[in-house]
Amino acid sequence: MSIIKAINLEKHYPNPENPGKTFAAVNAINLTINAGEIFGLLGPNGAGKTSTLEMLEGLSAIDNGEVFVDNIDVKNDPYEVKKIIGVQLQSNEYFDRLNLSDLLILFANLYSVSIDPRALLAKVDLENKIHALPDDLSGGQKQRFSIACALVNNPKILFLDEPTTGLDPQAKRNLWNLVKELNEEGMTIVLTTHNMEEAEYLCNRIAIMDKGSIIAQDTPQQLILDFAPDPHETPTQGNIEDVFLALTGHGLRD
Repeated sequence: MSIIKAINLEKHYPNPENPGKTFAAVNAINLTINAGEIFGLLGPNGAGKTSTLEMLEGLSAIDNGEVFVDNIDVKNDPYEVKKIIGVQLQSNEYFDRLNLSDLLILFANLYSVSIDPRALLAKVDLENKIHALPDDLSGGQKQRFSIACALVNNPKILFLDEPTTGLDPQAKRNLWNLVKELNEEGMTIVLTTHNMEEAEYLCNRIAIMDKGSIIAQDTPQQLILDFAPDPHETPTQGNIEDVFLALTGHGLRD
């Protein structure tokens, strides 16, 4: 059963190379995300992943098309959508004089809900940091705390925008485990990533974006069979990185 549906979704921005004109950062895409799955948007810089996410979240105006989140029309009622989603962004700035407990209570007040900060921090393995300031946290801890902030309203859907960028291997694995645990509890998770291993390990389905369009969409296993059945140097088959290179002709950061 779908929980997110985008129909002919478009986002346009001014074209810096052609004043007075615009370009389609998101070009009439169609997307269906099922309840209870981990869904990944994969693509190079400038592919339109973050612009797509921001429209699904109701954080950016929809230029054309429609988005429905849990049967709510995002264009007509973006504030209703925000009640049922959690959003973890690529970077976060906090009030630096408030500790983690105070910050979680502050965010909860914005939703008019009551929380147990210690229990929420325990969920992201930060219970022992309850009185710490954000600047006291490591990179991985900051990412996990940003997810805790996104969970204060007990969302049905959690959006993660490149959640492991810049993390060391252990911190990255810890965050993957957290994402898996949240999903196993019933939460639908939508993420963007540059990390092929991450997409293949976490996602039930993947949409590959390039130049504002979705050029392929399926399970990681089916995409490999369809686009990278012959590996470069492995004995069985390719991987999601081979799929991406076959479809786009360039690396994620080109």
